Amino acid sequence: MSEERFGEFVLVRRHGRVAELVLDRPKAMNAVSTEMARSIAGACAALAVDRDARVVVLTSSHERAFCVGADLKERNSFTDADLVRQRPVARGAYTGVLELPMPTIAAVHGFALGGGFELALSCDLIVADRTAVVGLPEVSVGVIPGGGGTQLLPRRIGAARAAELIFSARRVQAVEAAGLGLVDQLVDEGRDREEALALGARIAGNSPVGLRAAKRALRLGHGLDLRAGLEVEDAAWRSVAFSGDRAEGVAAFNEKRKPEWPGE
Repeated sequence: MSEERFGEFVLVRRHGRVAELVLDRPKAMNAVSTEMARSIAGACAALAVDRDARVVVLTSSHERAFCVGADLKERNSFTDADLVRQRPVARGAYTGVLELPMPTIAAVHGFALGGGFELALSCDLIVADRTAVVGLPEVSVGVIPGGGGTQLLPRRIGAARAAELIFSARRVQAVEAAGLGLVDQLVDEGRDREEALALGARIAGNSPVGLRAAKRALRLGHGLDLRAGLEVEDAAWRSVAFSGDRAEGVAAFNEKRKPEWPGE
């Protein structure tokens, strides 16, 4: 297993075809400072062009928290001009995760609040253990979810449920979160990382060309009318139909063997 550090607070570990993106600011419960936001964006930019990374799993090095959101201590020292300058940096962290071209999985335990939950929402799937507490409490401190929460949450659970959670600023415990669809898989305490990496490994066994095209179709087609969505799907199908992965997949199926994906 190899490791690469991006700044002081972000680490990327390699588990074969699965890249683990670790939030590593434990002394601050992974509160996202300006420096940490830059590091998340930098790590995502590197992973986005890495053809060896078929799946990314977002994890935390803190024992009791995934991420508590923006660094409010840092924000408290900002002038209005500082806040304006910092905004593109903060957005870059969330969009960096959101725009990763391969499937992404968040492994959540403990607190995942505000921007921390928005990082998880930016992933395709969320695996949470029974200690998880999630929520978007931004209106309780005079702002709004600004890392994609107002757009990603309703796409996940519907407009009315998203409105209730955002307007009330309430924290949701793991069992209720699973029932509402805020998380996709609920696992035993302490097993979120292990289960997310295992899921990532299973996904990574499939065609990397197919995975990226399927994600592109899912993301671009969401919210379109059916006819337009099917056109998005057709374009994604055409991008893989004549690929080396498609040829290898069909050959491996007919020869009753495990495919060796060329990734092109």
